[in-house]
Amino acid sequence: MASTTDTQVTIPALQQMKRDGKKSVGVVAWDYQIARIAERAGVDFVSVGDSVGVNLWGHSNPLEVTLEEILVCCKAVRRGVTRALVSCDVPFGPVQEGIDAALRAAIRLVKEGGADMVKVDAAADFPEAVKALTRAGIPVFAQFGLTPQTALKYGVPYSAQNSADTQAKSETTGKLVEEAKLLESAGASLLDFTNSGPVAGEAVVRAVSIPVIGGFGGGPWLDGRMRMAHAAIGYGAAALDARGENYANVAKITLDAITALAADVRAARQIKGSAPAKLP
Repeated sequence: MASTTDTQVTIPALQQMKRDGKKSVGVVAWDYQIARIAERAGVDFVSVGDSVGVNLWGHSNPLEVTLEEILVCCKAVRRGVTRALVSCDVPFGPVQEGIDAALRAAIRLVKEGGADMVKVDAAADFPEAVKALTRAGIPVFAQFGLTPQTALKYGVPYSAQNSADTQAKSETTGKLVEEAKLLESAGASLLDFTNSGPVAGEAVVRAVSIPVIGGFGGGPWLDGRMRMAHAAIGYGAAALDARGENYANVAKITLDAITALAADVRAARQIKGSAPAKLP
C-alpha cells in the first residue's frame, strides 16, 4: 500500500522499500487534476509519460511527442504534486542525438518542468547517457525490456507491446539481467522493466539492488507497479466497450452525464451545477 503520510518521498526511501520488501506504487499522469488526486491517494511517485501522445492526444505512436509538449505536461503535474516523486520521460530524440542533447533535455525537464528524476527509454542502448545524466546530478529512471522504443528490435509492434499480455520470452532472461546490471552500474536510481513477465522479472529483481518497477506485462514479482491513471479509472472512450475488470469506468459515467446534460438543454430545463436562472 502506498504511503498516505505527509513525509516527502525520496529515491533513497524507494530503495529502502525494496530492501524492506515493501511495494512502491506509481501512476502515470499528464495533468494537474489527476496529479492532485494521485497525490491525495498517497502514491509514491507520479510518472509523466510520453504515452500522453497516444492516450490523450490521439497520436499513433508515443515517439511523436516533443520535448516542448512533455514539458507542458510535466509542469502541470508538478503543480499538483508536493509529496510524491515526479518522474518525466525524455521524449524520443535527444538521447538518440547524443549525450549533449540528452543533457540539455534532462536539464530542462528538471529546471523548467520541476521533475525529480527523468525516465530514459531504451536506456540499455545508451548507458553513457545514463552515466552523464547521473554525473550531472539528475537521477535516472531507466526503462528497458519491450518498451515503445525497443519493441521493434524484439520483433514486437507498438500495438502489441502496449498490452499486458505481452511478456519477455524466458530465453531472453540472461540478456535482460545483463542490461539491468549495466544500468545499475551506470548509475540508474530505478528501473522500469516493461513487459517483464514472471521469469525475467523475478531474475532481474534478484540481480540488482535498486527498485524494479513495471507497468504493462508486470506483476507482483516486481518491487513496485505503476499504471496510467487514465487507464485505472477507465477514462478513455475505449472503456465504454471494455469487458475486462477495472477499478472504475469514468468513461461510462461521463457518457451518462453528458447525455443527461443534452437532454436537459433540449427540454429547456435548467442544467445541473449552474446558478438558478433569473427571470427578467
